[in-house]
Amino acid sequence: MKFGVVVFPGSNCDQDMIYVLRNIMKQEVIELWHKDHDLQGVDFVVLPGGFSFGDYLRSGAIARFSPIMKEVIEFANNGGYVFGVCNGFQVLCEAGLLPGALLHNDSQKFICKNVNIRCETTESLVTNQMTAGEPLKIPIAHGEGRFHADAETLAELQANNQVLFRYCDEDGKLDDAFNPNGSVSNIAGVTNKNRNVFGMMPHPERAADENLGNLDGKALFESILAGVTA
Repeated sequence: MKFGVVVFPGSNCDQDMIYVLRNIMKQEVIELWHKDHDLQGVDFVVLPGGFSFGDYLRSGAIARFSPIMKEVIEFANNGGYVFGVCNGFQVLCEAGLLPGALLHNDSQKFICKNVNIRCETTESLVTNQMTAGEPLKIPIAHGEGRFHADAETLAELQANNQVLFRYCDEDGKLDDAFNPNGSVSNIAGVTNKNRNVFGMMPHPERAADENLGNLDGKALFESILAGVTA
């Protein structure tokens, strides 16, 4: 499988993502510069974490207008798989490829720590090898990670089974005390209605190497590969 990892000015998790895809998962990976106009025949596009364009205006608001995003939007609208992590999730929301928005953490502070998230559905390309209700320990690193959506959008997300992950405690229990940023309904990741675009704030690529002492995030990459070869 051929993955394309988009690199914006300010991306800083691109090499982490490339390392996991190439070295851990043994997949072909190419870097896509934000000014490119060609996705080079990739099967799957990844928007990594970081601080694209310094997070000026709003996180992801400028990156959304990078030349490569025209191609990414067209790719997604034609059914291509697109996955955004942290800043990548913010870019996808700004581009209208995912519902909702990511706002400043309710603490107004940057948060970098391990958290627990619960798999809410196995009916997605990125979760099909997980168990619904299973808690995973995945790190976060963001200042604008509070997922927000209006009541109508939230109802649609729930009705269409589009919520991928929710923040929880180590046993999988939902509790405001374990919601690190104040996200509505503890939401940590969502998919679109067509189930080909995915976004999450926690960083699975930082929990996919045994040298880090945590392999919980690897299940997401295993799901992707299992889903596209099934």
